[in-house]
Amino acid sequence: MDDHSYLNVKGRIFDIQRYSIHDGIGIRTIVFLKGCALRCRWCCNPESQSYDIETMTINGKPKVYGQDVTVREVMQTVRRDMPYYSRSSGGLTLSGGESLLQPEFAKALLQAGKALGVNTALESMGFAKYETIEMILPYLDNYLMDIKHMDPVKHKEWCGLENTLMKENARKIAASGMTRLIIRVPVIPGFNDTEKELLDIARFAESLQGVDEIDLLPYHNFGEGKYRGLGRDYPMGDTERPSGDKMRGFKETIERLTSLYCQIGG
Repeated sequence: MDDHSYLNVKGRIFDIQRYSIHDGIGIRTIVFLKGCALRCRWCCNPESQSYDIETMTINGKPKVYGQDVTVREVMQTVRRDMPYYSRSSGGLTLSGGESLLQPEFAKALLQAGKALGVNTALESMGFAKYETIEMILPYLDNYLMDIKHMDPVKHKEWCGLENTLMKENARKIAASGMTRLIIRVPVIPGFNDTEKELLDIARFAESLQGVDEIDLLPYHNFGEGKYRGLGRDYPMGDTERPSGDKMRGFKETIERLTSLYCQIGG
């Protein structure tokens, strides 16, 4: 792809969130790509799961989720937000869904971001062939990779697929030295909210070349209304969010027993 033809690559998104302080350092513009291979019970963006354009009912009114856009159109928003990046070391983050299911679009978005000189990040589970991931690494500053559990059987039970591929990709991404890899763990009651399970993930993260940070993301039920809006049952029922004390205890344990910096949220 020559010159700036990558700006014409088209993909499907369901949202662009501006002025975010999550999913990367500083103030971010987050582009949410449609489509996901997993079906995690706690998913807070059920509108991301299907690649299809969907209609959700919000406060009694229909809203369409899913829009086909070019990279050039997305970059118009990124350009408007650039003054906020320079003051906060922020930038562009791709999220989903799983962005790697639209690899050419994801690559072109990151390429356009780097052409503008902004920090780039990808929030992803790493569910793709490594050759696909390798294609985007030259344009990626920070890879925020979810590792939800070390046990492939329990991972499949709660997420729909086992996780051998994701763990293998984490090792390869770290070994490449091409991007900063941060491991992120959604802390989900009944799934992985024990000291042993989180320590297992932390020790795996610690074994990865160059990885020095793990982020614990406490479960919340903010997506419950979206399931109702899509006419679906919320899989987590009335599950309560982990307490602040419990989360701080996990953080202290990980920092005491590994060399990692542990952050709650991210």
